[in-house]
Amino acid sequence: MKFFVDSADVEAIAELNDTGLVDGVTTNPSLILKSGRDILEVTKEICDMVDGPVSAEVVALETEAMIAEGRKLAEIAENICIKLPLTMDGLKACKALTSDGFKTNVTLCFSANQALLAAKAGATYISPFIGRLDDINIDGMDLIADIRTIYDNYDFQTQILAASIRSANHMKDAALIGADVATAPPNVIKAMANHVLTDKGLDAFMKDWAKTGQKIL
Repeated sequence: MKFFVDSADVEAIAELNDTGLVDGVTTNPSLILKSGRDILEVTKEICDMVDGPVSAEVVALETEAMIAEGRKLAEIAENICIKLPLTMDGLKACKALTSDGFKTNVTLCFSANQALLAAKAGATYISPFIGRLDDINIDGMDLIADIRTIYDNYDFQTQILAASIRSANHMKDAALIGADVATAPPNVIKAMANHVLTDKGLDAFMKDWAKTGQKIL
């Protein structure tokens, strides 16, 4: 499973990118607001840093305006992936932009039917929102499983990009089900490395090593 960082915080992305774990980045209007930066400027900086796709989202609501904004965002860098909402206008824009060779990420997916439409429209990625479904007492992982089954049934090439990830357990469950990608905030990705027994074992090793009086360097 590929790891995308869900953030527009350049420093946080750079820290994770240095580990070699980052396969791409996703942004949205809320994350751009949080960054306090100009969308074109910060997105260009992220694209220059990360080798993989960087999702930048349109804010128009009508097809032609979405297409125009998508083309503008695609000028930022070759690794831009145009992010579009899962509406009929968004699907039309997806079809047009994909047909012209652009990568697309259809976002705000909350049902298997929506995911099926996105695949039919040629989306590069579909972004089902796990956490927001959990918030209304619907198991978001059930949606990932349904989409995986449908896409495998018909050999759709659209990749499942599990989004609205809230925890390390979400990452594990998405991987078990077979999501192609999971996008998560930096703190969630870093939390995947944490385990109390790792900390306990390392502490014991360090205490024993100190007793040897040795040095490696």
